Amino acid sequence: MNRWAWFTICVLLGFLLLICGWLMPAHLRAVEPPVLQRAGQNSSSLTGRGLELVHLGQFGAAELLSRAATREKFPSANELASAIDATAKRYPSLKAWGVSDPGYRYNNFGLRSYFPKPPAPTESGEPSFTDFVVREQNRNKALEVLRASKNPVVQQLLQTRALTNTTTFAPSQSPGGEAFDAAIVITSLLVEQRHFPETLSKDINSAAAQANRDRNSQQLEQILLDVLSLGQRFNWGQLAAFVGKIDSAATLHDQADLVRGAGDQLPELFSAVELSGNPKAVADYLKTFHETGMKDLTASLQYNAGGVRALLQSNHRLYTSHTRQLASEYEPFASLVSLGADYCWRMPEFALILKWVLYFGGGFMLAMGLHLGRPPASELEAPLQVRGFHLARETLFALGFLLVVLFLSEPFLAPEGAATARPFRLRIPMSGSVIQPGNASNKTSFMDDYKSKIIPMALFFVLQGLLYIASIVKLAEIRRQRVGPRVKLRLLENEDHLFDAGLYLGFLGTIVAFILSSVSMKHHFDLMVAYSSTSFGILFVSVFKIFHLRPVRRKFVLEAEAEPVAVATTTQAPSLATP
Repeated sequence: MNRWAWFTICVLLGFLLLICGWLMPAHLRAVEPPVLQRAGQNSSSLTGRGLELVHLGQFGAAELLSRAATREKFPSANELASAIDATAKRYPSLKAWGVSDPGYRYNNFGLRSYFPKPPAPTESGEPSFTDFVVREQNRNKALEVLRASKNPVVQQLLQTRALTNTTTFAPSQSPGGEAFDAAIVITSLLVEQRHFPETLSKDINSAAAQANRDRNSQQLEQILLDVLSLGQRFNWGQLAAFVGKIDSAATLHDQADLVRGAGDQLPELFSAVELSGNPKAVADYLKTFHETGMKDLTASLQYNAGGVRALLQSNHRLYTSHTRQLASEYEPFASLVSLGADYCWRMPEFALILKWVLYFGGGFMLAMGLHLGRPPASELEAPLQVRGFHLARETLFALGFLLVVLFLSEPFLAPEGAATARPFRLRIPMSGSVIQPGNASNKTSFMDDYKSKIIPMALFFVLQGLLYIASIVKLAEIRRQRVGPRVKLRLLENEDHLFDAGLYLGFLGTIVAFILSSVSMKHHFDLMVAYSSTSFGILFVSVFKIFHLRPVRRKFVLEAEAEPVAVATTTQAPSLATP
């Protein structure tokens, strides 16, 4: 009864620890919705931010947020859409400019002096500030007003119109140069109206000065191309709001590339930048997770600004466990998940370590329960019992259990493949030709390809290491057993399968890798990964047998051969001579 009582206590405690570890929403390479929900408490919602923008007169930005909220079926999306419609009826020019009457009513953006007439509705119905500026009447009028600007950055930009050795754009004075002039006008307006952050304005000034001084306009043309492509997809209000958070030319280029490839997901991309207030983090996240990043960012919008920022800060993919989500609807699981989500948000490293400790403790208690549930050793096996070694075996079992659980439960262990640059063309009305950047690289680095192989190779290596340690522990146990050397030799022979388990595991890993590679190309197993499993097995087994098993077996053989001699000398009786 005492043995079964301890067995029951250990097993129940082990399962309790495993359940607590499972309810902890912490992952090595993923973040769960409860963590984003906890991070988004008391922060601005998507529709709430949209209503703020409506009250500030930033109609275009609010309209994009409203489109994202409607597509994602936010509960208050209709409220935001109604507020936008009511504001548009009061101020008709909002639809064209995207801001509250820029220069026509409040004179708060000062565009009236640059453009006498507001933009007309486009045929597609989508806003395009670039298409408006590129028209000759609007472009020439804006250039005329900008010449009187006292801003040194604007003057540097206007001087670049004299360049004749441009690489991407046609020179300003040549046929097709209206695209270059339009890019100069849009960039100068954003600088003049102070919509660029100070750091980005300095980058633009540096690039323009280099182009005027050294006749090397490649860096400037890239900036102008990015601004021009953004203006082609936004109206003035949306463009000003979007670039107002970009702090460098590198981030501008990344965001322009994302906008060009966003397609119908442009409202969601704009909303993520608006809520997070960190375009660089958004660009880095989408470059890292180019296949699933936009989907995860869109899903994080429902967790308010704090949830979006938490996703970007974690730099992990979003993962939803439907079983854990179902369990969190009932007590006491809901309280445990909520507590775990709070730790995952505030101290993610601590939460992950705690989860691993709970899994390790659960595996250890299960192994301890199995040990305590075994019947006592018989009198014949009593000399083979060595105190304390069962703790080493249970620890190894717990480590192996932890490794297997993590491998089976951790999502997204294999990183996504490297993104390839997408060549693009920028078609500008009246530009005479299609603008195409001259440098579109599709290179994939060796390190990006190698990262996909690290996880399975590390798994094989750690498993082989655990078997290696288990063999050393068993060898040490046999050395300390209270039996003769001949029996110890027989016991070593009895453990040959354990000592060769590394080879069996290596062959099994190679076979599994080949099967996965044949069944689905999505698995990142290749020849290097497959053969590494067998290689690790050969390495660990060889080291164990040569440097550990062989000396011990040699010692037992010598002791066994010396034992009969010692017995014969002590038991032989002296012979008596007869007369």
